[in-house]
Amino acid sequence: MSLSANISVEAPIENQIQEIAYDGTEIYQLPPTLSEHLAKCATKIDFSKTSSDIDLLQQSIKKEDEKKEEESKDPKEQFQSSLWPWDSVRNKLKEALTEVCVLSDVLNIAKEKRYMVLDPIPQEPPEVKQMVMVYARKKALASAANILQSGVERLKAVQSDQGVTRTNSSDFHIELLRLRRNWRLKKVSNTIIGDLSYRTAGSKFMHPGMFEVTKAEDEESGSPPASPSGSGAAGTVACPKINSALRVNVPTELQGVAFIKVITQKDQEDLCTATVNMMGSTQLVPQAGAWQQTLEYAQNVLFCKELFNQLAREAVQLQAPIPHVVVGNQIRATLLPGIQLIISLCHSTSSDSNNSSEPIKDHDHVLEHSLHQLLREFHHKNTHHPFPHPASGPLGPSKKRMLAGPSAYDRHELLEMTKSQTLLEQIIAQAQHIFTRRRTQYVLDTVARDVKDPMITSHWNAMNSPTMSCVKINITSHGYDANLRTSLVIHVKERSLKCICRDGRIMHMSYEPQELRDLILCQISQHQIVCLQNLAKCMAWQILSSSSHLGIGAVEPLGNASSCVLASPNSDRLIAVQVRCDSQIDVKVFIAQSPAKDFFPGSLVRFDKMEGKNFHNKMEFLMASLTSQS
Repeated sequence: MSLSANISVEAPIENQIQEIAYDGTEIYQLPPTLSEHLAKCATKIDFSKTSSDIDLLQQSIKKEDEKKEEESKDPKEQFQSSLWPWDSVRNKLKEALTEVCVLSDVLNIAKEKRYMVLDPIPQEPPEVKQMVMVYARKKALASAANILQSGVERLKAVQSDQGVTRTNSSDFHIELLRLRRNWRLKKVSNTIIGDLSYRTAGSKFMHPGMFEVTKAEDEESGSPPASPSGSGAAGTVACPKINSALRVNVPTELQGVAFIKVITQKDQEDLCTATVNMMGSTQLVPQAGAWQQTLEYAQNVLFCKELFNQLAREAVQLQAPIPHVVVGNQIRATLLPGIQLIISLCHSTSSDSNNSSEPIKDHDHVLEHSLHQLLREFHHKNTHHPFPHPASGPLGPSKKRMLAGPSAYDRHELLEMTKSQTLLEQIIAQAQHIFTRRRTQYVLDTVARDVKDPMITSHWNAMNSPTMSCVKINITSHGYDANLRTSLVIHVKERSLKCICRDGRIMHMSYEPQELRDLILCQISQHQIVCLQNLAKCMAWQILSSSSHLGIGAVEPLGNASSCVLASPNSDRLIAVQVRCDSQIDVKVFIAQSPAKDFFPGSLVRFDKMEGKNFHNKMEFLMASLTSQS
């Protein structure tokens, strides 16, 4: 047997080199701590092996050791048995105690952090194969899709079974929940009652506006219940097909379609019409079990009745110069002499009466919107009162009245604050303004059409109030825009017109179209004369006299005549120009010599035979031809 030598294997004293810098400096790796060394050793343990494998391994090692011992022992000792019979039990208990102690130590180490801290060791990620993952996910999605598909087929089967057993697929409680989202409902004993009125918005209309909600099965089996409102019996909305699990019963006076028709009439001729209908359509659509449509039509009828009732009450109370007339469902009010405003309430419960009505040709959306807005403002004022400032002040006076004392208002201003317009007065004022504005547009269009020289352009302001509009009129001559541009602004009100000229003059006119036509023709004649004077100055001609209101000659039916006398630079030629306002602009031009050879006046120029595009172009040619070179 060869001699054996003991070899000691130790870790190197020097640490491993981690990095060598560019300057040759070596950076060593720090030695691991005890916890890191323990963790590194722990990673080498294969915890995947079970206890049974470990036991088998230990038993095989023990058997090999026993064989070696038996071979080394004498044969006599092999037949010697143990002297203590409980030796095997003691060994088993000792092994069990050792395992329990180890388990206790492991639990203490894991529970109490003062012994050892277990840090996770990053392991090398396993190699991931993309195609394997794709196939695995595809398989998982296919299995999930199969599960969902089977569930859908089951739901379809259940739904088809329910459709066969139940004639009405809608549930009553679901429909009731949808109804409650849009309408006010309350339960009175065993009935469900809804509210269609605008009382929560500030309305004081006396009609209750209530409807009743019942089940469709109850309606089929028994007679329809009575209406909750005391104004009349309720009409059940019958339909050939049952598409809903509930039915709504509205009073008979709220059934059908209602709208308010506003007509501006002159000598039995409709000038302006407007229809107020919250539904946006006057056609009676069959109510095929649609409770939402039924309630909307009923609320529209209630709205139109409240609006007409308010207007009729104000028409009776107002003291107008020409009294308003209320007959049945029609209100007549006088806007201007010969022009009437007719407000009618139309309520139809059958499609025949509505189909026979003629379609509205001219629809005014502004007047329709105003009727809606005025009633909404009336509701808003009933619920929104101004709060007192300070809080200890009385409740009710407006903010302007509270400032009357500190601002020292006089009696006239206090009386102006107390005045307020009713709904009918505001509608009449807006209708008057609409008629006056259309009449003004007609006058401006006809004058611009008849008068070719100069050009007249009108610019209407897009942002106007319901009772006042603004139009800017520009009078220009083609080719001589830089020479002169006559501008004036006209404010169109309810029964009057206000004209603001360029020089600051303000003229007030009535609603008669002749006054506006007279003003426009006067402005045209003045524009022609003033523009001619500016042109004469540019050509070195002298202005001897000028008049915007000529007092000689025949009296003009419209407007005023304007004239001027011009002299050439050498004062050897004279030109007299006269512009008269008739149905057409009449221009007369006279020329004369200075000094005159006889006592006869100057000769009349045939102005219409001269070359030139317009009046100023012809006058420019005339002055150029009469100017002498010497």
